[in-house]
Amino acid sequence: MAGGGWWQRLRDRFTPVRADAPPRRPDGDAPTRVADSLRHLLDDPQIPSSVREAMAADFARVEAMLRRLEHGELHVAVFGRVSAGKSALGNALLGREAFAVGVLHGTTTEATQAPLDEAAADGLVLVDTPGINELDGETRERLAFEVAEISDLVVFVCDGDLTRDELDALCTLAATQRPLLLALNKADRYGESERADLLEHLRGKVVGLVAPDDVLAVAARPSPRRVVDEHGERLEPLPPQVAALRERLRAIAEREGRTLTALNAGLHASRLTDQVSARIAETRRSVAAQLIRNYALAKGLAVALNPVPVADLLAAAGLDAAMVVQLSRVYGLPLTRAESGRLVATISAQLIALMGAIWGMQLVASALKGVSAGLSVLVTAAAQGAMGYYATVLIGRAAERYLVAGKSWGALGAKRAVADVVESLDRDSILREAREEILRRLRERKA
Repeated sequence: MAGGGWWQRLRDRFTPVRADAPPRRPDGDAPTRVADSLRHLLDDPQIPSSVREAMAADFARVEAMLRRLEHGELHVAVFGRVSAGKSALGNALLGREAFAVGVLHGTTTEATQAPLDEAAADGLVLVDTPGINELDGETRERLAFEVAEISDLVVFVCDGDLTRDELDALCTLAATQRPLLLALNKADRYGESERADLLEHLRGKVVGLVAPDDVLAVAARPSPRRVVDEHGERLEPLPPQVAALRERLRAIAEREGRTLTALNAGLHASRLTDQVSARIAETRRSVAAQLIRNYALAKGLAVALNPVPVADLLAAAGLDAAMVVQLSRVYGLPLTRAESGRLVATISAQLIALMGAIWGMQLVASALKGVSAGLSVLVTAAAQGAMGYYATVLIGRAAERYLVAGKSWGALGAKRAVADVVESLDRDSILREAREEILRRLRERKA
């Protein structure tokens, strides 16, 4: 997917900057560009059905992201250590018990989501996650980061100074290129001065990861207040203290929500495009390899079965041109028969220059075949056929390299490209396999 420049600008606008930095201008056209790119990726007729089937889950995710972009949804993942109060904070923001809350490790075992009631018009969706330090942490941590991949914004919850593991997790999350907010939960445990000092300390620890204004104090489940009146002494529950975080999320959703969703969708689509390209290339290589092998075997047999010395090599040359035509179709760069013939001639000329002795041996074998008798005819024919087989493999691989480069030999030209192909192939192994296969076919025909 093209457009690395615009999504880089989008990402930069959510990277913490100095207070004296000039204000960034929004790229209001980015969501439309991303939506168009997603539709193009989903509808691209050049993506083979086999690739779409193999990557069905990835394409389904792109479809979901396109719907989110069209509906203006913003997905917010809530991360943190076990017992830091992630689920409680989600519930406090929602104003209802949407996420399970418990005192034991492992309460949150899978990702869940619910729309944020107070900001339903903004399409805000909260995603709760397992704790980053669960006992089976490797599996659950992987799940948490997978959720981050499909979220547009991350709220990281802590309940005191950041541990080494928490800071490492923040760095990992920052690497996903998602904007981060840091919520100091259970802030009611600290006095006003102590809370201010802790917030300032946290801001210093996350420089470059979280913007100073996005480090906020919250109390998802404040400790109850002790009340003494004429009825005696009792504990009175206090409402959650999450107004500052809620307003910050609302502001981001209203101002940047669609842009954030576009950024996330664009990054995912870019990765998917690379994966699709790799799959297509792999599929093409596999098809091309089988095609080259089939033509090499056909040529090897044609050379082995033709009793006329030398002439068999010339007759079989037509198979090489036909093979190159088929290869060009595999790579989506069709060649005419004339273009294919010229390409084969170019490759053959380089092969002759590189392998004169081998081609001379092949001509000798062709002559010998006409005067041999009995089993020696089969053996000699198989040897000559193997040489034809090998020559076709070389021509096919060289033509494949030319097509992969977009009908170009590259800066170093055909000579270097063909030499690289010759050097990369195990000649003895190919000749041995070719002789065995051709000899087996010849014996079957004789029988």
